[in-house]
Amino acid sequence: MNWLNTTVRSIKNWKHNLILQAILLLLLAILSYILLFGSVQPEKLDVEQFSVAETTIRSPKTVEDPVETAEKKQKAVNSIEDIYTPNEEYVKKRVKIVEDIFTSAEAVVEAGLKNEEVEDGEKAEVLNDPKKHLKSLRSRLSGTINKDISDETLLSLLASSKADLALAKDITKTSVNDMMKVGIKANEVENAKKKVEEQIKYNSLPTTNLRSATIDIGRYAIIQNVFFDSSATETAREKAAEDVEPVRILQGQIIVEEGYLIDAEVYRQLKLVGLLESEESFLPYIGLGTILIMVFSGVYLLFRKVETPDDVKDNIFIFSFVYVIGITLMKIIHIAASFSDETLAYLFPSAMAVMLITILMKERYALAIGILLSVAGSIMFKDGLSGSVQTSFGLYVLLSGLVCILLLRQRHERSSILGAGLLNSLINLMLITGLYWINGAEIPYIWVAVVAISSGIISAISTIGLLPFFESSFGIFSSMKMIELSNPNHPLLRKILMEAPGTYHHSVMVANLAEGACEAVGANGLLARVGCYYHDIGKTKRPAYFIENQANIENPHDRLSPEKSAKIILSHVTDGAEMARKHKMPKEVIDIIEQHHGTTLLKYFYYKAKEEGLAPEEKDYRYKGPKPKTKEAAIIAIADSVEAAVRSLKKPTQASIEKLVKSIIVDKLNDGQFNECDITLKELEKVNISLCETLAGIFHNRIEYPPMDDKE
Repeated sequence: MNWLNTTVRSIKNWKHNLILQAILLLLLAILSYILLFGSVQPEKLDVEQFSVAETTIRSPKTVEDPVETAEKKQKAVNSIEDIYTPNEEYVKKRVKIVEDIFTSAEAVVEAGLKNEEVEDGEKAEVLNDPKKHLKSLRSRLSGTINKDISDETLLSLLASSKADLALAKDITKTSVNDMMKVGIKANEVENAKKKVEEQIKYNSLPTTNLRSATIDIGRYAIIQNVFFDSSATETAREKAAEDVEPVRILQGQIIVEEGYLIDAEVYRQLKLVGLLESEESFLPYIGLGTILIMVFSGVYLLFRKVETPDDVKDNIFIFSFVYVIGITLMKIIHIAASFSDETLAYLFPSAMAVMLITILMKERYALAIGILLSVAGSIMFKDGLSGSVQTSFGLYVLLSGLVCILLLRQRHERSSILGAGLLNSLINLMLITGLYWINGAEIPYIWVAVVAISSGIISAISTIGLLPFFESSFGIFSSMKMIELSNPNHPLLRKILMEAPGTYHHSVMVANLAEGACEAVGANGLLARVGCYYHDIGKTKRPAYFIENQANIENPHDRLSPEKSAKIILSHVTDGAEMARKHKMPKEVIDIIEQHHGTTLLKYFYYKAKEEGLAPEEKDYRYKGPKPKTKEAAIIAIADSVEAAVRSLKKPTQASIEKLVKSIIVDKLNDGQFNECDITLKELEKVNISLCETLAGIFHNRIEYPPMDDKE
């Protein structure tokens, strides 16, 4: 039997183990993979070249078109002309040659005129016999110039005066410099010579011979000074090719429209995007698995980091169950949409799962399930052959869910759920309209309005309908259930009111104190209020034995021994828990009933027994507990003691109340009543302040009216 007990305990403990989370989430990932498998499966077309397209075909992915890219690059290369680089030194050298020719002629003319002046005795401006000085001029010029410049040109220079030569030199230098600075290619040399000739021809040179000589020298000075740069040209063309953006066939891009011919180019593009491949790629399946592993790993970490084992046991099952409902419903709508209009996808009640988790668990888990369903929807609702991810639908599911989290924050009544659903319908309509506008598509207004409004209403109705199932199946004490239990017409509350009205009033007062204190430290104020309503339900078994119900009657404890009185008082905790279980009250309420006194000592009867010399044992006068294990239970324990103690004060003042509240908290703290819950000293101080503020509002100073005269 020992091994059997050990096995049973191991199985129970296993539920709290992190392995449970991993297994459940792995099963959810496998289910998601199965449901999404068909959506990522590459589609193949059975078409022939030069046939007519039976439907509009879009690209399922974005790929580069190498043929179009190569053609575009070639056009860019061809647009780059040959690059020519000018040689600035050639300009200086050719102008220098012109200057040297005229300067040499001037020097020879000047030297010849001196000799002739001596012989004739008169000063001359030009040489009488230029031929005699031709040899002297050629001796001053380089061999290349002598070879290329004719005797006639040089004789014309020698037959001119120095002033005319200076003028001709300036004209020639200017013309040559201006022309060569522009840059002269090989095929432009003759044209450049003609331009220089024209410039010189129309200048005011005194003689025809000098003009002809100047033209010959100008034409001689003009040469090619711009040369083809093969390296720069190649570099420019390579850069032009690199700057060309690759031509891509984008995901969702129309390759061929319905009724059009599938020519060679279209057929090539269909093959390029993989719609005609015979071999199937496994990459989409691997990609789907990778995405699912990532998102469910995130959910696993969310549960692992923020949940205690007790919370995980129920929450992981609730989360899984709601997700299965959501993704299954999504798949059903996906199948229906594939046979009709793709807009039917927006009929999916995107807010249902989010609202359920918001009410049953916490907002962070609602956000997590919203993200999961948006990822699944993005993959599942692909647009025909336009791709494997439909971001519009995924964004719709995510934003619609986020809005509902905000709408239901701290408001979980059925009316709030219905209101959130109706408002969500309006939000859905705005979302769908915005998504259509972003895609530049025409909006089918009436149909979009129908599916958007239907989605919100279905979400609200489904949430309201499924909540009781989850609450009963998983024993969830939701906010809605709490509100129902706080109804004064509940049988147990009616029982307290009718059989123990003093206890009922006491419970309401404690509820007011505890709710405010819980909200001050971030605990669940609504849970505290409901727990307070039922915490003393056990007193209805013997209401007359409790002082708040002893109005105008004798105290029965006066006739009992301290030991018997203590047993009656202590038993109201176990009696209350038993009654709560009999009425199938939530575990949270039962825990508060059992823990609201912890293991505190029933001091009055304990010390009374001592005074009577009975030598009592302290354990017989202590509540059986357990001690408070939650902040709510700890705060209720304080509020319960505070309300009873303050009510016993004859003339309560603000100072006396503050002193009393603080002493009760310190007493319970020293008694170790808070050792098993996570309430901190800082939070206890906030509880103290909150209780004092609430009590100050209840026991505020009142005006003392003067006594009335008998006649008045």
